Amino acid sequence: MEHREGIFRGMDGLELYYQGWRPNGQARGVLAVVHGVGEHSGRYMNIVNRLTGRGYVVYGFDQRGHGRSPGQRGHINSWGEYGGDLNAFLNLIGKHEPNLPLFLLGHSMGALVALDYLLCQPVALCGAIVSGAPIEPAGVAKPYLVVLARFLSRVWPRFSLRLRLDTTALSRDPAVVKAYETDPLVHGLATSRWGTESLATIERVKAQAAEVNVPILFIHGGADRLNSPNGSRSFFEKVNGSDKELKVYPGSYHEPHNDIDYEQVVNDIEQWLERHL
Repeated sequence: MEHREGIFRGMDGLELYYQGWRPNGQARGVLAVVHGVGEHSGRYMNIVNRLTGRGYVVYGFDQRGHGRSPGQRGHINSWGEYGGDLNAFLNLIGKHEPNLPLFLLGHSMGALVALDYLLCQPVALCGAIVSGAPIEPAGVAKPYLVVLARFLSRVWPRFSLRLRLDTTALSRDPAVVKAYETDPLVHGLATSRWGTESLATIERVKAQAAEVNVPILFIHGGADRLNSPNGSRSFFEKVNGSDKELKVYPGSYHEPHNDIDYEQVVNDIEQWLERHL
């Protein structure tokens, strides 16, 4: 496996960090990964290791305000910045891998970014995988934080809130939880404007669920305490496209790809990709 790193310019010229992993042999397809709030692109190695071993190229980038990318931690002026950054990233991948089928995977906040992107889809995709979508958020969208964010977003949009994420809800594997808690690239911050933009995007995406028209796989931990799996179930039912699939993993927590049954999860991802090459 070959690892590469680089910088690309996001929607407004912001220089964002990205990395990619290439298989040793002939590449067959490409997966672009969009991470969740507070984390970064380096936390998806279970997926990377499996897929590169099967001939896929995997790319990920640190979203603005996250990981190795610049910007106030957990801040955006508008949700469109995330979509613009993702579009620039997919265009970059298209230049690097011009003849390979391109798929998108978004987890948690990244799942919301991905779903919002699918509704406009400037870059053609062969399919998308949506993991732990925050259609019914519970762990971050605490009622008092929602009220506070909506008030402060108008008068102090950059006011930083500590999300106080329950890290034990990420995975049943204590090593995953410890690694997250000690990872210097992880942060637990979000601004008031980020909060209101996230809530508005959830409502917009839910209202347009029927318009998603690419092959799509939803995965969700059945015991996810941060984003309810019922949100993925209800969204899935509203998607009109016939090429859709939902997998809920009983007992699995918020990060199915990092839980104790991750091998089954990444196997399901691989098999779904194989069927859509």
